[in-house]
Amino acid sequence: MLEEIRPLLATHWEEIAHYRDLPLDPDWDKYRATEERGALRIFTARIEGRMVGYLIYIVTPGLHYRSTLQATQDIYFVVPEHRGGLGRRLLRFADACLKEEGVQVIYQHVKAAHNFGPMLERQGYVLIDLIYGKRL
Repeated sequence: MLEEIRPLLATHWEEIAHYRDLPLDPDWDKYRATEERGALRIFTARIEGRMVGYLIYIVTPGLHYRSTLQATQDIYFVVPEHRGGLGRRLLRFADACLKEEGVQVIYQHVKAAHNFGPMLERQGYVLIDLIYGKRL
């Protein structure tokens, strides 16, 4: 499935990359290793078999709450012409699947410049943390 994501990934990077001088260079081996450990969850949105969106999580016990299974969103993208209803349905589907497998907390990563927080809030999410970065 990771191979199918490659064509959309460049489009996604073009839209959201904050540090445009840092090249897109996913560590595919690390993704595969995470998948082999059973910690990677990939959900996709398709229209007539063609992938138009993806939502990827890392699912592990929390570092601060080791008895709690947590899902941390790695990347979430739906091509612009299919956003809205399809993006919400993909999120709801992933939430239901993660709940079914015993995940107790889901964390969503939201870019400040591409804030879909209001959509998350309509789905029952609440703002918990802000993340700051510094380029060295």
